[in-house]
Amino acid sequence: MNFKPRLSRNALLFGGIAAWGLLLISCVAVNRTMLAPPQVAGAEFVGSKECAQCHSDQTDHFATASHARLALSDPKLGDTGCEACHGPGSLHVKAGGSRGTIVNPEKSPETCFQCHLDKRAQFALSNSHQVMNGKMSCGDCHEVHKGNAIVGTGVDLEAQNETCVKCHTQQKGPFVYEHGAMREGCVACHNPHGSINQKMLVARDANLCLRCHLEAPAVGTSGQINANAIRHTAENHNTRMMQGTCWSAGCHEQPHGSNASYHFRN
Repeated sequence: MNFKPRLSRNALLFGGIAAWGLLLISCVAVNRTMLAPPQVAGAEFVGSKECAQCHSDQTDHFATASHARLALSDPKLGDTGCEACHGPGSLHVKAGGSRGTIVNPEKSPETCFQCHLDKRAQFALSNSHQVMNGKMSCGDCHEVHKGNAIVGTGVDLEAQNETCVKCHTQQKGPFVYEHGAMREGCVACHNPHGSINQKMLVARDANLCLRCHLEAPAVGTSGQINANAIRHTAENHNTRMMQGTCWSAGCHEQPHGSNASYHFRN
C-alpha cells in the first residue's frame, strides 16, 4: 500500500513565507552596492599601525572620528582603517612616504564618492562648490581624522557656520540686525554640496523666503510677513516679488543681516 504524504495548510503557508523571504533576501543581496577600497597598483595592505609611525597627528585621535567605523577586516593585518580610504600602503612605506605612492583624497573626491554616492550627483548640479575641478576638497569643510565629520551638528550650529564663514567672510557679521535664519545654520538656506538654484539655495526665488515668512507681523515690528501683506507704501508684496527675488528690486538686499536696517537693507 502506498502512502502519499499530505501537507497541512499551516505547513504550506510556512513554507511559502520562508521561500518568499529567501527570494527577497537574495534580491537585496544581488542589488546591494559592494564598496571596495581604492587600489594602488602593485601595493599590498600593511595595516594602520604602520601608518601611525609617521602620521601620528592623524591616527592619535582617529578613534573618535566618524570614519573610524570604516575598516578592512583581515586577521593577518589587524586594523586597516587608514587604507580603507587611502589604498594599500606597502609602496608608500617602501618609498619613505612619497606622495605618488598612496591615494590622496584631497586631490580627487572619487575616494569619498565610493561611500557618499549622493554627493557625487549633487556636485554635478549647475551650482556647487568647486570640488569636481580640484579647487576645493571635501577636507576643506569636513574633519575626516577626528570627531564628527560633519561640523556643527546637533546643538553646535555656531561651529557649522564657522566652517562656511572661513571663506564667506562678508556673511559672518556680526550684524546689528541679524537674520534669524543665521541662527538655524547656513544649511537652512543653502545646500553646500550643490543645487539647481543660484547660490546653492535649497529653493528658488521667493519660495525660499516663504518657507518661513508666512505669518503676518505685529504692528511696528520686523517680524514675519505674509505673501499678501500690504506694505506701508500700499504696495502689494505679490506685485513686488514678481519683479525679482525678495533680496533684489531694492528690498532686502542683505539677507544675512544689516547694520543699518531691520529690513536687512544697506
